[in-house]
Amino acid sequence: MTELNPYQKDAIGQAARLYGDIQRFQRTWPALNSIHDTAPPFTWSQLERQLSSLSATPESATLIHDLVSATRKQASYKPAEMVLREILCIASAVMDETFPSDSEASCSDAGEGAPMT
Repeated sequence: MTELNPYQKDAIGQAARLYGDIQRFQRTWPALNSIHDTAPPFTWSQLERQLSSLSATPESATLIHDLVSATRKQASYKPAEMVLREILCIASAVMDETFPSDSEASCSDAGEGAPMT
């Protein structure tokens, strides 16, 4: 068997952590059977524009693109409600006038079993 290089080991570790986060999220918030209760579709660009508009400071507005990009990259691997939670956390953070200087508090600290990765 071929030994994995450090990059492969890191990628496997990241995938395992993501899988664990998804499993914890789904145990905490099981899927709902509400097919007729969907939200209207929107684009990632529209989301960025609205979050920028809601930002409390120009500094937090400059972070929007990177925060949304990171969420978008992993969105296809996560349940929709988990992505929604991340979007709400971004909105909460950028609307906070102390963000990003108040880096010790995070939305994921909201409670046990409430992963946001």
